[in-house]
Amino acid sequence: MDLKEALMTENAYMAGEYDVAVVGAGHAGCEAAHAAAKLGLKTVLFTLYLDSIANLPCNPSVGGTAKGQLVREIDALGGIMGKVADICAIQTRMLNRSKGPAVYSPRAQMDRNRYSAVMKATLEKLPGLHIRQAHVTELLTQKNGDLVNVCGVMTESHAVYSARAVVICSGTYMEARTIRGEVICESGPDGLPRSVGLSKSLRDLDIPILRFKTGTPVRVNAGSIDFSQMTRQDGETDIPPFSFDHEMNGYKVPQEQIPCWSVWTTPLTREVISQNMSRSPLYSGVITGIGPRYCPSIEDKFMKFSDKDRHQIFIEPMGKETSEMYLQGFSTSLPEEVQVKMVRSLPGLSEAVIQRSAYAIEYDLVDPLSLLPSLESKIVGGLFTAGQINGSSGYEEAAAQGIIAGINASMKIKGRDPVIIDRAGGYIGVLIDDLVTKGTNEPYRMMTSRAEYRLFLRQDNADMRLTPVGYEAGLIDGERYAKFTSKQEAIEAEKERLKNTFVGPSEELIRILDEAGQEPPKSGVSLEALLRRPRVTYEALSPVDKDRKPLSDDVIAAVSTDIKYEGYLKLEKEKIKEFSKLEKKLLPPDISYASIEGLRLEARSKLDAVKPLNLGQASRISGVSPADISVLTVYLEMRKRRQGDGN
Repeated sequence: MDLKEALMTENAYMAGEYDVAVVGAGHAGCEAAHAAAKLGLKTVLFTLYLDSIANLPCNPSVGGTAKGQLVREIDALGGIMGKVADICAIQTRMLNRSKGPAVYSPRAQMDRNRYSAVMKATLEKLPGLHIRQAHVTELLTQKNGDLVNVCGVMTESHAVYSARAVVICSGTYMEARTIRGEVICESGPDGLPRSVGLSKSLRDLDIPILRFKTGTPVRVNAGSIDFSQMTRQDGETDIPPFSFDHEMNGYKVPQEQIPCWSVWTTPLTREVISQNMSRSPLYSGVITGIGPRYCPSIEDKFMKFSDKDRHQIFIEPMGKETSEMYLQGFSTSLPEEVQVKMVRSLPGLSEAVIQRSAYAIEYDLVDPLSLLPSLESKIVGGLFTAGQINGSSGYEEAAAQGIIAGINASMKIKGRDPVIIDRAGGYIGVLIDDLVTKGTNEPYRMMTSRAEYRLFLRQDNADMRLTPVGYEAGLIDGERYAKFTSKQEAIEAEKERLKNTFVGPSEELIRILDEAGQEPPKSGVSLEALLRRPRVTYEALSPVDKDRKPLSDDVIAAVSTDIKYEGYLKLEKEKIKEFSKLEKKLLPPDISYASIEGLRLEARSKLDAVKPLNLGQASRISGVSPADISVLTVYLEMRKRRQGDGN
């Protein structure tokens, strides 16, 4: 439907004219709307329910393995998830400390209601952003020759909003239905309204639609829990905040934190589930959507991992002002009466009072193979999608796509090149490249193992990698960028000082090295060489480093990591250099893969479907072999020569 046709609909009226319309105010939508408005575009953000902005319908936490890196990268670009998470954290931890800095991942338990309220208040105060509670049911487009471009949206009440770009961030709401055993409800998460009509509008434009499912566990009242039968898990206070801006301004994570707890399932848990598997909609055929492999329901765990006698469950607080506790790892779609028996089979939960039942949810989404790396649709110009509508799972994955979609919708309107982060630039790049190049047949979850260059893509250096990108795009202001450059200069200056400062084998140094289990040097040695040794820390060298000037914790951490892992980082950078060569070899948009001799039939089909931007992206397409890449390399060289000859 085009704009004129929409306005001819009965009771239709023009409600507003905008540069960017963002549909959905979950984590993707919030970042997209924030980015567009900050970049000076008149923006409208639609939500089905105003009080569910940035809702945390599943686990009320932000960060975690690989996800913490995403949050730091979002902040480095100029996003808001990290800032809001810092304000609303009730417990913070740094995961994977025993595995080295390459996979250090910050994680924080959120005060669920406060997170939503703070995000809503932040967006409401943003100039150029209007927030509207409305149900968008139709995408409006216009034809320009063979091209179809977006031109606005229409709501259920026939309010028409024109827009030069639209970002759809519908999460798990499109044609959603929640399932508990035999009970099926046509609703979104938490019993909220679902999105109806928008999915059909996209189908009518020949945008490919898939269907996935996910789920969430029960919530129980803390007053009904016997915590003495559980293992307590306290937070940590010696970690940086998510936001680099907060870190540079001296913000510290909360010192008073609420504990989490853990238990293991019992033989009775297995028995209850086994006796009721016939009532599981996951196995009875009621659920048709594909679920997440890396976050399965508890019944799925027992079925697929039958060799495991038990599974760990985490009991986590939902906020400071509530007694609700979240059972992480215990999602299910079994009937409510079975859920009661399952929960009460766990240690400390024999008298548990369930406040919210668990459920599975099915929803429509867009096949991410229909997207460009900018997250713009290949089918409809000016249409961007971000978050779970692209096949991902998780708040952080959604927010990461949201900020990129918001930036690129703005770049398109401004006539500027899109911002594309490659796999060597960030976890955001890995996430988006995986989705648009490989696609996904299940909800995609970010993991450190997906990143080839994870030693370089650390959570502590996300600002070094991406703040210049955010500054160039316009999301990072001059004041913050000046602080960033000062920090980088301080890091380099300190590394140079340590390299050129030598100390002799004094008694103090011998003591320091002995405590670290290291042999003393036979002659003078640089502080850099000493710091490179295992178990020797920057702080420990203080007594022999007489000229040391006070430095902030983030600078010290960066200096220490760069020096200790210099050799590994050098090898990583060499790999990135080789990777970049393929990324720089662009593939023309008008290329006819069917006419290139030597390409296998499968490769021709896959390349034509994905339409990769460069040889690097082409090499990562499932079904494209190294031999096919060699053929493409020769083809590009021959094409270049022909163009050089004027043929």
